[in-house]
Amino acid sequence: MLTRSSLPLVLVCSTALAGCSLAPTYVRPEMPVPTELPAGGVYLPAASDAPDITRIGWRDFFTDPRLVQLIDTGLENNRDLRIAAANVMQARAQYRVQRADRVPTVGVSGAATRSQPITSGQDVAIENYALQGGFSAFELDLFGRVANLSRAAQEQFFASEEAQRATRISLIAEIASAWLQLAADQDQLRISRNALTSFEESLRLSEARFRIGVASELEARQAETAFQSARADIAALQSQIAQDRNAINLLVGTQAPAELLPDALGTGGYTLEALPGEIDSRVLLQRPDVLQAEHQLIAENANIGAARAAFFPNISLTGLLGTASNALGGLFSSGSFSSSAEGALSLPIFDGGRNKGNLDFAKASRELALANYEKAIQTAFREVADALAQRGTIDEQLAAQSDRTVAAETTLRLSEARFEAGVDSYLVALDAQRTAYSSQQQLVNTRLARALNLINLYRTLGGGMSTTP
Repeated sequence: MLTRSSLPLVLVCSTALAGCSLAPTYVRPEMPVPTELPAGGVYLPAASDAPDITRIGWRDFFTDPRLVQLIDTGLENNRDLRIAAANVMQARAQYRVQRADRVPTVGVSGAATRSQPITSGQDVAIENYALQGGFSAFELDLFGRVANLSRAAQEQFFASEEAQRATRISLIAEIASAWLQLAADQDQLRISRNALTSFEESLRLSEARFRIGVASELEARQAETAFQSARADIAALQSQIAQDRNAINLLVGTQAPAELLPDALGTGGYTLEALPGEIDSRVLLQRPDVLQAEHQLIAENANIGAARAAFFPNISLTGLLGTASNALGGLFSSGSFSSSAEGALSLPIFDGGRNKGNLDFAKASRELALANYEKAIQTAFREVADALAQRGTIDEQLAAQSDRTVAAETTLRLSEARFEAGVDSYLVALDAQRTAYSSQQQLVNTRLARALNLINLYRTLGGGMSTTP
């Protein structure tokens, strides 16, 4: 039995000993990827004067005010982002609950009773009043079990915050990508409608030539094939544009205003033309998804300490201070106070392997968290490398496709002129029409690919992750 005078000393000693932790010392694992990002070959040399892409806020990176306003709407209404925020609040509350175990729970209680004996001729009521306060079953964390559980909960809270940041960055990129996809499909629809008009005229001319016997049925059927193909493209694009709008509405969490939606992709200019400067792969360690995995690894590391502490004695204290009297006015009079303090010690001797199993589980969980952390880094490295590889060649692809489109349109004009001059059959002009149509479609796709690559490069390098929302 602990005495009242020895209780403060025990608490001081326990606080001093609570610094003992059986958790392994955490050391950040070596990166399972090269320290340098890919260079040479298709990879463009780093721009020495480029700004730090991780510090360019998304409002500065996206230059179209309609897109910026639409992203703002999505950040306010998107349900995935709300779910991530709720997960953060849950983790924060869980951490507070776990942290509360590190301090005693102090409470006060009072009681009053009044009894009337059922005895003939006796009319004396018996009254009793009591008031007591103290703490109960407070564990002296000599081996860091409670501290490590609190650390694990704290790291899970940090991990949920990083998950929310990762969701935010992904949402920004997804809204921008969906917006550009809608713009590109609007361009494709215009191209298909223009082609349909041209193919319809060719079909009318071919059928007329076939009826008067100056052209074969093959020419008429090829003209019809091109016409029907354009019809099918228009129907598919109309459906796709409706789906694009539905996707945007889901991402922004509400009906996107028509004035914020694009009507054409054009030649671009929706983002900064920012190339990454002199950076190495260590920048990936600051990506939210990588930080999330690292916090989860640290949490599992702390859980090992808690599992190890279960093999050692557990000491808990209970302390009470109270007063009792048969009169309410006498609760605080001299001689009515009493106090008690108790300590309990438990030491596991045989538990059927429960503690060993818990420790093995904690170690296995740490290995799983380590593998997830290393995989997160490798995935991030691959995403950046892929984006840089495409960035290194996309301008050449765009230039080539632009020249191909110009050549195809020139070929079409020449073919039509040669047909009118009687040099070539109309089959040559029909083939030139199809080639020009296909080339125009591919040019829009290439422009879209370039715009999406800039967004993807910004996202994979954690663009804006060091800035405030």
